[in-house]
Formats: sequence, structure tokens, C-alpha cells
Amino acid sequence: MTPHGPCASTFSIAAHDVAAGCAGIAISTRMPAIGSLAVHVHAGSGAVATQALINPLLGVDGLELLRTRSADETLRELLASDPGAESRQVIVVDRCGRAAAHTGAETHPWRGHRVGQGYAVAGNTLVDGRTVDAMAERFEATAGEPLDERLLAALEAGQRAGGDRRGKQSAALHVNAGAPHPYLDLRVDDHPDPVAELRRVHEVAKRELLPFVAALPTRENPLGGFDELLG
Repeated sequence: MTPHGPCASTFSIAAHDVAAGCAGIAISTRMPAIGSLAVHVHAGSGAVATQALINPLLGVDGLELLRTRSADETLRELLASDPGAESRQVIVVDRCGRAAAHTGAETHPWRGHRVGQGYAVAGNTLVDGRTVDAMAERFEATAGEPLDERLLAALEAGQRAGGDRRGKQSAALHVNAGAPHPYLDLRVDDHPDPVAELRRVHEVAKRELLPFVAALPTRENPLGGFDELLG
């Protein structure tokens, strides 16, 4: 820990599925509760992950900027406003699927990022660059699958390829489908194998949570679909 804030040596992926109208982030690190600080998502704007020396304001401000700006424009404005930009790692995806990334020169090696259509991956203090390569390859290979599955599969690929060289502790998966609340907000805050535990929790959520989420009230249907859900 430094006096500037939590040092999240982390690997993450941010993505926006334009066709499905949802955005999300999957992330893991060797510090507790990474999902509480680093993850910022809304389908109407995009997704921002902030890591290394975390600055949550970059995520908060980034989502606001993404309402009217592209990923590149948003990232430039965020970095210009941050005197600690060289100690940050930030990935941004906008609602059109355009992506941008920044890895500051003062972040710990191995450090780097990859950017593709609809997604960005990044990591610092990693075993080597195979972690982000594996994440990008896995995300692209799962095109057409639901976004939560693609993000989690990419995170698992990154962990298998090496992940954080200091070890494992927490992981998170957050997906927003345009509602004021998350579609999924799953966190493993302190666990010896957090990515594997996140997969287990995700399987439970698919069976027991997502049918309930699908029945929640909406602006268009204030009663929701609980009658159909409950039979």
C-alpha cells in the first residue's frame, strides 16, 4: 500500500456488446474487494476499469464523459485531469464498442494492454504478457455468446496464463444492460482461488438469480414479470 491509494496489481477486461445493449467488466487481483473500487459500468455510457494506483474518480467521471464522448476522447480528458496518470492503468469502452487504454510508465511490470473491437484488456504486476494475450484471444473466440460468459471466460484464460505474479485474492464480474441497477454484480472479495470461486457463484446466479432479474419491474412494466416467474 502506498500513501496515494490502493495499489491494485490487476488483470481486467472491459467490453460493450453493442448488439445486445450491455456493457461489463471482469477483474481479478491480489488485494481484497477489487470490485468495490475499480469497476464502473453502465450500458448507456460504457465501461471504465481503473487499476494500479486506483483512482475511482476516473471511473465515475469517465462514465459521465462517455455519455457524449468517444472512448479515446474520454481517456484523454481523464488523463489530462489526473496528476498521477503515470501511476494509473485505465481501460475504457464506449457504447459504440470503441475502446481505449492507458498503462502509465510508473506501473509495475509486467504491464500492458490490448485493445480490440468492443473490448480492452489490461494488467500490471503480471507474470508476463501472456495473461492479456490469452484474455483477448478468448474474448474474441467466444463472439456470439452472452457478455457475462465471454467476460468470465476471458478472466479464466488470464488466470490460467499466469495472472498476478503476487498471487490471488479477489475477483468481480459486473454487467449492466441499461437499467439503473446491474444485470449482474458478482464479487469474490477474499478467497484463495477467486476466479474459480467467481465461476461457481456465476453458475449459481444463472440458475437462481438471473430468472429473478428478468422478472424485475421496469419503467415500461412497473409490475414486472413475477406472476409468470412464480407460476
